[in-house]
Amino acid sequence: MNNKILVVLVTAILVTAFTPANASAADDGDKQAVLITGASSGIGRATAEKLAAEGYFVYAGVRKAADIDALNKIDGVMAIRLDVTVQKEIDEAVALIKSEGRGLWGVVNNAGINIIDPLIEANESDLDFLFDVNVYGVFRVTKAFAPLVIESKGRIVNISSIAGVLSGGLPAYGMYMMSKHAVEAYTDQLSFEMAAFGVKVSAVEPGNYRSDIGASRCKRMIAASVDRQYVYFADVMQNYLDGCKEYIAEGGVSDDTPPDRVVDAIQHALFSETPKEHYLVVPEQFQAMITIGKTIEELLHLNQEHEHSYSRAQLIEMLDEEWAILRGEKTRNWGGDD
Repeated sequence: MNNKILVVLVTAILVTAFTPANASAADDGDKQAVLITGASSGIGRATAEKLAAEGYFVYAGVRKAADIDALNKIDGVMAIRLDVTVQKEIDEAVALIKSEGRGLWGVVNNAGINIIDPLIEANESDLDFLFDVNVYGVFRVTKAFAPLVIESKGRIVNISSIAGVLSGGLPAYGMYMMSKHAVEAYTDQLSFEMAAFGVKVSAVEPGNYRSDIGASRCKRMIAASVDRQYVYFADVMQNYLDGCKEYIAEGGVSDDTPPDRVVDAIQHALFSETPKEHYLVVPEQFQAMITIGKTIEELLHLNQEHEHSYSRAQLIEMLDEEWAILRGEKTRNWGGDD
């Protein structure tokens, strides 16, 4: 056999023998890495699949062993046990990601729950649990991974909701709305603070898209209904309970729109050179109308009949100025000279 041919054959055998079983693993170190919490289903799972398919490396945070096994079958995804209410698991996730050596470009704070109850009849323990996941979970994860994101001058994306803008008008949703309003305020302040380090922060405010959050809420509600009695909102809560029982009996699968546009917004916030601070993503005009309308309503109520109120013409002038700022035609000026 020709010596040159022999060398080629031996080289090919050695390369094959020492190539990882996952053919893409050898190149994973060159991929931008992103952590997604609550990646077992819905928006989190769809985002993990899309980013991995487009060449990014995804650390998918989940709580259950079955979800870890399922996600680890996806090329470009490493599932990690991460309950955002457990500091030990967060710390272990930080250590693991550091040990992998890829760095971390972005964090997507997606894990969240929904509990509904009238505010004057809700249990404080339920409010604690809701905030532990939706608010403190975002706080804990972001704080823990901030050094890695600052090092990469990367991105933080918080999954909020149109409920972070809306309030009132929907019985028993007060606690959930409170938690998402907190995420909105947290995002605005974090964006201001992290700008000093070259890190951009965004909130994504989805409307009603397909996810498992409704099924999880209904299962908790049905389980708790055995011992729950209401004084003031019995009819309202019975209607919710009946709807939940029917929903679960039918399989607990939402017929809402798949969250593709929400995933696109998350990807834009993570990787665009000009990410937005807020992404309102809704499947229909009505949801946009009530959300933006609520913002206008609160603006006018804040301006109503006090010594520092603005005229209608002045409000329109302020709106036009903000429009120009968003379009990049002007810069924000808090009371200084133009």
